[in-house]
Amino acid sequence: MTTITDKQAELLNGAGPMLTRQFCIRRLRRETLDTFSLELEPLQGPAAFPFVPGQFNMLYLFGVGEVAISISGNPAGKLGPAHTTREVGTVTRAMARLKKGGILGVRGPFGHGWPLAEAAGKDVVLVAGGIGLAPLRPALYQLMAQRANYGRVVLLYGVRTPEDILYWQELDRWRRAAALEVYLTVDRATGGWPGNVGVVTSLIPRAPFDPHNALALVCGPEIMMRYTTLELRKRGLPVHSIYLSLERNMKCGIGNCGHCQAGPVFVCRDGPVFRFDRVKDWMDIREL
Repeated sequence: MTTITDKQAELLNGAGPMLTRQFCIRRLRRETLDTFSLELEPLQGPAAFPFVPGQFNMLYLFGVGEVAISISGNPAGKLGPAHTTREVGTVTRAMARLKKGGILGVRGPFGHGWPLAEAAGKDVVLVAGGIGLAPLRPALYQLMAQRANYGRVVLLYGVRTPEDILYWQELDRWRRAAALEVYLTVDRATGGWPGNVGVVTSLIPRAPFDPHNALALVCGPEIMMRYTTLELRKRGLPVHSIYLSLERNMKCGIGNCGHCQAGPVFVCRDGPVFRFDRVKDWMDIREL
């Protein structure tokens, strides 16, 4: 897996990984009823924000608090970072009320990313549940930009209702260009939804990929990821070809505070992307 260099982190953060760099909101876009995207640009310094798909930032709202959010923008972009998140706590609810020009502190990028170099020449199946599509979006950008390097690229995406689908226009554009095969399912059909109804794992048995020459990237609620890995293994995908993004209780971003420790690893420092065989023995342990 690939991670950003210490020198890059030093340049981005100014004087160390615990100090924030100030960014302002270039655009705040409502994605769904309870989900929004922030596109940021720095107040000072270079606009470019190098990162690896799968990494995350710590976003700090002055006077409110800090939260870890995966980077969801284009890794080849020339502007600042973008983040998509759901309003689920004090910090994200306050962020959702910000306007263009609002100020945030940013630390990062942190963590290890998706192993896209390892996927070269293989089919790539991405399995997302709800907001889990956001950490996978940078990987999709890179896969689409280097499309000739991969076999079939298949997205299996499950959401609560059709109104909860993220990035619909982008997904449809890639689908129409025959670069991405998209399979959607919803828990509850509304508005005359004509597609699949059911959990995202129900799509795996008939998904068009070669399990003997494929890499799977999985992100969503942990219970969804546990059942997804079971179905992928039933299809014949070996454990070393399945990668998960775990985002548990990350508070500092550098493994100092211990909040995100899970078994022998710190999610922020050793992840958030893990190969399944490395974490499978403790994923099912209660309260670990």
